[in-house]
Amino acid sequence: MAYRIAFKKSVARDLERIGRRDAKRILDGIDADLAADPERFPLLTGQFAGLRKYRVGEYRVIFIIVDKDVLVLRVQHRSDAFRRQAGV
Repeated sequence: MAYRIAFKKSVARDLERIGRRDAKRILDGIDADLAADPERFPLLTGQFAGLRKYRVGEYRVIFIIVDKDVLVLRVQHRSDAFRRQAGV
């Protein structure tokens, strides 16, 4: 069963900073992997408990599953992905 993908507004800014080639690869992965079976990706713990992560090369897609929707919250380089941010 496919999930619907929704993006937080800040994801557009995240993707603009990444670069066209990597952003396309990330979006293709989101369409293929997250829409198909988002529950297979690991849950985060600590201050990010309840969120999940999806790895695309050096980048991390932080998302949450709400019913049959996947809400993508952030797309960040792995070195910055888990720093505390007000938007997550």
